[in-house]
Amino acid sequence: MNARSTPPDRRLDRRIPLGCSASIFLPNGEVVAAECVEISVGGMTIRAAYVPGELEVIEVAVASPGAQLDRPPLVTRLQVKRCHAVGDGIYEIGGAIVRVLG
Repeated sequence: MNARSTPPDRRLDRRIPLGCSASIFLPNGEVVAAECVEISVGGMTIRAAYVPGELEVIEVAVASPGAQLDRPPLVTRLQVKRCHAVGDGIYEIGGAIVRVLG
């Protein structure tokens, strides 16, 4: 086995790629534009120009994929598990959904 091999994926839930618009609602009332990269039953990955604190819980609204669907956004509380820069001031934030608000 190669010492530089990729570690096994420890996520239990199937991830669904999305690529839809999202918003992060901060406690101070600020809204940060984001993109939901993927989602699962237990978590999601978003990209935004925002750096959350370790284990911070943020409110995220994810728009319905596709213009043909006329549905309200999925609104959740997301506990941040990881965050890393992907370039041009954008960060990829992965977290666990701790509550679905709507």
